[in-house]
Amino acid sequence: MLGLTAIKSDKIWGYELWIASTHPNGKQEEFERFCGGDYPLLVKVIQANDTLSVQIHPDDATAKLYEGENSRGKTECWYVLDAEEGARLVCGLNGIYTASELRKALKANSIQDCLNYVSVKKGDFIYIPSGTVHAIGGGLRLLEVQQSCDITYRFFDWGRGRECHEEKAIACIKDSPVRSVSSFPGVFSCPYFTLEQIFVEGQYEDSADPASSTPSAEDFTLLFIIEGSGILNGKKVKAEEIYALEAGEEIKAEGDFSMMRIVPQKQKKH
Repeated sequence: MLGLTAIKSDKIWGYELWIASTHPNGKQEEFERFCGGDYPLLVKVIQANDTLSVQIHPDDATAKLYEGENSRGKTECWYVLDAEEGARLVCGLNGIYTASELRKALKANSIQDCLNYVSVKKGDFIYIPSGTVHAIGGGLRLLEVQQSCDITYRFFDWGRGRECHEEKAIACIKDSPVRSVSSFPGVFSCPYFTLEQIFVEGQYEDSADPASSTPSAEDFTLLFIIEGSGILNGKKVKAEEIYALEAGEEIKAEGDFSMMRIVPQKQKKH
């Protein structure tokens, strides 16, 4: 088991902590050596003191088209670690709009009227598949689990004057229905990752997922401490620490804490 050291990135709206990453834009060298290569997920803690830009991420095919053959798309999810009263975020559009209608709304500075705003609280979970219009509101602290990708197409930036990428963003938007926001269901799976919330009350024993037939970096499991404290595999742990485990490694915990088990989904090789 390896404890990972966060890489902090300050932003105009707050900051990000890249807490599990082999991505070139924020690589934890020790983690890359530990898992033996390119880990398919990127895990962050996001502190949003102000609202982030409205943005869209490409899927795998569009990322390769726009950014190069070795690019991944970005499907992600958020677990709300803390939320100020009245905190909200943007998740999807509030209707079905044509590309022409979206361009007109951007030109008229009325795109805000097309967004779907959702109030959130601590413990809520939001799934953001690629192609979803989204923005994190101020007063939120989130655990973000995503594909290992740093491609963001900024759609609208609330008048802050930063570069936007309207045409690429519009090209990436999918009209798929937006899932409702609710408390974390205990276990969640999508084509790229599985999350499971574990509550340690006294003692807990399990093991990391076994290795695949052709072992690779995607066999490694992550454990993120949500809140509380205790002992994990003989080590004292506390909130917002994250640990990487080898395939099949034993998990022995004691104390009073909760943690998120994060496992990449095995991708078919083409």
